[in-house]
Amino acid sequence: MVDIIERVGWLLVLIGVMIIVHELGHYWAARFFDVKVEAFSFGFGPRLFGFRKGETDFRFSLVLLGGYVKMAGEQLGEDGAHDPRSLLAKPRWQRMIIAFAGPAMNIVLSVALLTGLFMVHYEKIPIHNSPTVGYVLPDSAAAKAGVRDGDRVVSVDGIDNPTWHDFIIREINDTNTTMSLSLEREGKRIEMKFMVPASAQTHLGTLGMFEQHDVLVGQLGEHGAARDAGLKVGDKLKSLNGVPVRMRQTVTRVVGESNGKPVEVVYTRGGDELTSSITPRWQDDSNAGPQDPKQRWMIGVVMSDATEIVKLSFPEALRESVIRNAENAGLIYHYLEGMVERRFSPKSMDGPLGIAREAQKAAKLGPMVFIDLMTIVSLNLAIFNLLPIPILDGGVILMLLIEMIRRQDLSLQFKEAVFKVGFAFLMMVVVFVIYNDISKSRSESAQVPTPGVQQQQPRPKSIPPPPAPVGETAKP
Repeated sequence: MVDIIERVGWLLVLIGVMIIVHELGHYWAARFFDVKVEAFSFGFGPRLFGFRKGETDFRFSLVLLGGYVKMAGEQLGEDGAHDPRSLLAKPRWQRMIIAFAGPAMNIVLSVALLTGLFMVHYEKIPIHNSPTVGYVLPDSAAAKAGVRDGDRVVSVDGIDNPTWHDFIIREINDTNTTMSLSLEREGKRIEMKFMVPASAQTHLGTLGMFEQHDVLVGQLGEHGAARDAGLKVGDKLKSLNGVPVRMRQTVTRVVGESNGKPVEVVYTRGGDELTSSITPRWQDDSNAGPQDPKQRWMIGVVMSDATEIVKLSFPEALRESVIRNAENAGLIYHYLEGMVERRFSPKSMDGPLGIAREAQKAAKLGPMVFIDLMTIVSLNLAIFNLLPIPILDGGVILMLLIEMIRRQDLSLQFKEAVFKVGFAFLMMVVVFVIYNDISKSRSESAQVPTPGVQQQQPRPKSIPPPPAPVGETAKP
């Protein structure tokens, strides 16, 4: 029960900010064009409490997963023709701006949050052209095709000298389609073609191969074997028992396979290469996930990637924020395109329950992670609301554009029919994502970890698929 309350609380914090910002966009734009705003509601349904300021009733309503701004004359069939301050009395271009202002504010929120975050905490990760494969999951598509640790990616889908970010983007976009990949191994070029399978967890494309990173000693256990052997924070691990360390998973695998026998660790410190023999100990793993074994062979090291934490100036942070949001928007677009082409499974969408789970996880990882999640969900909300679906902002804008081209209003009967179809479609989406959320929750709770088996897998640092809407601007 406490866990459920915690999830609901973080969900309301997450979506509450972006819903209020979204509706403020509509509210401010309406006020700018002197449209009478009758109500500003956080939530749908019966009014719970609130206050009146001027002519507007600011209120909280029963169903908190959404919100709306009620303007005079906006309802279909509502008589507002004789009121110069009604929405329908305003020119179509002004009504378009009012409709667009909500999603625009969500985009501004996403850019602003990331800009502020990057001015305090920006992870400067080394970017390499033609990156090297550091780890290949057993039984993955990459492993079955013969990809090995140490292979260098020189081309992906015709993009020469790609970064690993380029590879991840293509991997997601090529879900359930063919990817062309060129690798370099021991001076020889190898051409491969893959059918990129969808992950059973995310339903997005993955080949099961991950980029090589320098692995550093981030923390040492107070009474761990590595500390006793002389390792220090900041040491860079080079090899274990002769196996090159290209990712953290290499360390976990080699230590696990040692079965308690001494492991020869080669590492560098200040330019010097050092060697130590470390005997693993059978210990509780405090970082184990729900599907991971609670105890395993460990050397008492918390590993970290070679990233530099810096603070960007405002212009630099704004630039990086715009770039990151543009990349995220591109991923969302390709995801929606894949949904239409039936390459992506609708099961990859998250609804309120899924977003609540992610909000709780992000909150436990700290404010930086929570803010990052908020920017992603805010951008998703903006893009979803701009889809040309009647009842959403995008549908309103589309109908206004059609009227501007025709130079006359669409009939009231046509508008009512279109909005009914849009409402029915939206309700179907809501029912589906909630059912999907419940199915995911049941499958997660049904998974029981196998004792003694290391199940932790590396995951690319990529953008999650867009969640289904949790707060719409649909009017009551």
